[in-house]
Amino acid sequence: MEDKQARQSLLEKYRVPALILVLGLMLMLLPGFSGKKTELDSPELKLQELLSHTRGVGENRVLISDNGVVVVCAGAEDPRVRLDMIRAIVSYTGFGSDKITVLTMADQS
Repeated sequence: MEDKQARQSLLEKYRVPALILVLGLMLMLLPGFSGKKTELDSPELKLQELLSHTRGVGENRVLISDNGVVVVCAGAEDPRVRLDMIRAIVSYTGFGSDKITVLTMADQS
């Protein structure tokens, strides 16, 4: 009888922590809480966002591969903008400037 009471006492004592643990595990199993990277976390989108806030770059697209980086942007004709972009890309990716290609975006008409 004492054993039963001792178990009941333990259950009552740890009921709330056990409930919190179970709820936490359930939340981790939900897709939004899985910790998996989303498309928004991609290095390309991060670099694209950074470049879009750089003076003169304008609209841009970024592709990062194992061999280098290709950027297409509206402001690539300006040498100063091109240099600023290459410096930012070198800093962000660690690639040398010889592994970075900056192209002028075609007119979107």
